[in-house]
Amino acid sequence: MTEPAPRTDPRPAVDALAPALDALAARHRQLGWGAVALFAALGLGLEALHGWKAALYLDAGHEQRRLLFTLAHAHGTLLGLLHLAFASAVARAGRPAVLAFAGRALGAATILLPGGFLLGGLAPAGGDPGPGVLLVPLGALALIAGTAATAWSQRPR
Repeated sequence: MTEPAPRTDPRPAVDALAPALDALAARHRQLGWGAVALFAALGLGLEALHGWKAALYLDAGHEQRRLLFTLAHAHGTLLGLLHLAFASAVARAGRPAVLAFAGRALGAATILLPGGFLLGGLAPAGGDPGPGVLLVPLGALALIAGTAATAWSQRPR
C-alpha cells in the first residue's frame, strides 16, 4: 500500500500575506484621514458661506445647492471614517483578494458619492440637481459592494 500524499494547503501562509495586508491597511488609513480632512474643510467652507451670507448659497432658490453640498460634505466625511474602519478590519481578515476588491470599491464610493452630490449642486436647474448627481447611484452601488465584501472577508474560514 502506498501512503497518501501529504495534504498541502492551497492558500498562502498567513505570514506571507502580512506585507500585502499591511500595505492595504496603510493605504486606507491614509485615504481615510485625507478624506476626513478634505470634507471637513468643505464643511468649514460651507459654514463660511453661511457666515458671509453668500447669495449664491443662501438666497431663495438655492436650497437644492445647499442640500447637495451638505450631502457631499457629510457623505465624504463618513466615507473617510469608513476607510479607517476598513483599515482596522484588514488586520483581522485573511482573504486578500476579497479585501483588495473591497478596498477598490470603497475608494470608488469615496469619489463617486460625494463627487456626485458636489457636481449636482454646482449647476442645479429649476430645482433639479445638475447631471453630476447621476454619479451618486454608482457610488452607492460601490459602497454596498465594498461593505459586503468587507463583511465577507471577516467570516471565519
